[in-house]
Amino acid sequence: MTRVLLCGAIVLTLSMGIRHGFGLWLQPMTMDRGWTREAFAFAIAVQNLAWGLAAPLAGGLADRHGAARVLMVATIAYATGLAGMAFSTTGTGLVISAGLMIGVAQAGSTYAVVYGIIGRNLPAERRSWALGVAGAAGSFGQFFMVPLENALISNLGWQGALWVLAVLVLLILPMALLLRESSAVIRPAGGNSGQSVRAALREAFSNRSFRLVTAGYFVCGFQLVFIGLHLPSYLKDQGMSPGVATTALAIVGMFNVIGTYAAGTLGQRLPKRYILSAIYGLRSLVIALFLAAPLTPWSVYLFAAAMGLLWLSTVPPTTAVIAQIFGVQYMSMLSGFAFLSHQVGSFLGAWLGGRLYVALGNYDWVWALAIALGIFAALVNLPVREEPLARMAPRAT
Repeated sequence: MTRVLLCGAIVLTLSMGIRHGFGLWLQPMTMDRGWTREAFAFAIAVQNLAWGLAAPLAGGLADRHGAARVLMVATIAYATGLAGMAFSTTGTGLVISAGLMIGVAQAGSTYAVVYGIIGRNLPAERRSWALGVAGAAGSFGQFFMVPLENALISNLGWQGALWVLAVLVLLILPMALLLRESSAVIRPAGGNSGQSVRAALREAFSNRSFRLVTAGYFVCGFQLVFIGLHLPSYLKDQGMSPGVATTALAIVGMFNVIGTYAAGTLGQRLPKRYILSAIYGLRSLVIALFLAAPLTPWSVYLFAAAMGLLWLSTVPPTTAVIAQIFGVQYMSMLSGFAFLSHQVGSFLGAWLGGRLYVALGNYDWVWALAIALGIFAALVNLPVREEPLARMAPRAT
């Protein structure tokens, strides 16, 4: 159990930590290449959409064959995409490298796959806690990696920084070897092992609670990617130094460790639907207070701390709800389909932020939309039913 948690935590620290800093490249790349903010934002939007589209496939392959092979292929693709991003001289090249390639790589190296390993290897009574621990590690990656990425850009330039990250992400490879699973763990005897993939998908998408949780996940993606990608530029537009944004993103990562672990721990004691509803509602409140207050470095830091507590804290209870309702046999695949909704939201959060900025010269309408969507997500999670489904035993043939 310790090995699974430690290796999974390291994988998430690297894979999630790197991607949380992409907003730091928006201004240096667009200024150097002569691109608009929309061009860069569109590439990151495609990254999130590709991540979401590939997540069910990566999760399904991990459920069927084990996660180690998926992690290895994804790691190579991640390193190649980062190197390709450094060489991109056109918007199309950026979409292919930073968008498609890194997006697909993230599908095979982040939550759907890593949480599937944890879900299969830990007992149900400790699952939510363990998911919180792994999620906290991914959050620590943001706290650790964002300042590191900013320092790399300052000292090596944005291209040199990408080369260093391309080498650094290869550290996932030895972790993948240590996460190899036996066939007995991947395909356990008994339980719901007689269920086909088609039956599992039909069962999930006909389940109202799965659809509601998935709808809420869309909002999570929209809010997080809009803020993570566009906050540095928003603050610079308001006359603040780049150091304020870097510190804010690091604070988000630091408090995210606390929030994600707390959400996973509370999920062992409280109904997860109430945890999710509270997280989404509080996000809207925090954003509204941030916009209403006078903008100072300290107001930014307080906003970052509050959002950090709520940042990725949706992931452990969302994943735990899916495992609790449907079991763990197809946990990675079903989590991947839910995550697709998250990434459609991420696509819109990234792209609309850039598109409306170009059209209106500010982010006002996107902030307002983020608040409204948070209220929507708080409401749709309340009717979720978390009880495990009762299934008929497969007939003997």
